[in-house]
Amino acid sequence: MANKHVNLVKLCVGSGSVENLEKWQGERMRSGICTVPEHVTRSRPRRADEVLNGGSLYWVFQGQILARQRITDLESRMSSDGITRCAIILDPAIIRTFPMPRRPFQGWRYLETKDSPRDLPDNRAAEDIPAWLRELLLKIGVI
Repeated sequence: MANKHVNLVKLCVGSGSVENLEKWQGERMRSGICTVPEHVTRSRPRRADEVLNGGSLYWVFQGQILARQRITDLESRMSSDGITRCAIILDPAIIRTFPMPRRPFQGWRYLETKDSPRDLPDNRAAEDIPAWLRELLLKIGVI
């Protein structure tokens, strides 16, 4: 049996584009806040073994999954309010994906491999396509 993994999907709140996410993560690393990109969340995935077996965090921007980052580790963190949180440690490489619509939700959700969008070839930017055209192409099944 092949190595099974599961992905996570998360809204990229406060960042309207993949470029803004890249800039924000870069600034945090340059300023010494963190040494690698991370996202701190309230709860640790119960399927941690599957997440750490090759899973990625898929980012949703304005209703579309547009990028992913490989998850390299899950670490416990104590927040300023004394509650233990989970830091999702990410590979610095942000990989763009074919756009996939996603409705709003809170927190993160599991995303099965079979339901995950494919990576864009040559790391092509999905934002190169105007939003109205991307929506039309998605509806007719071209992307």
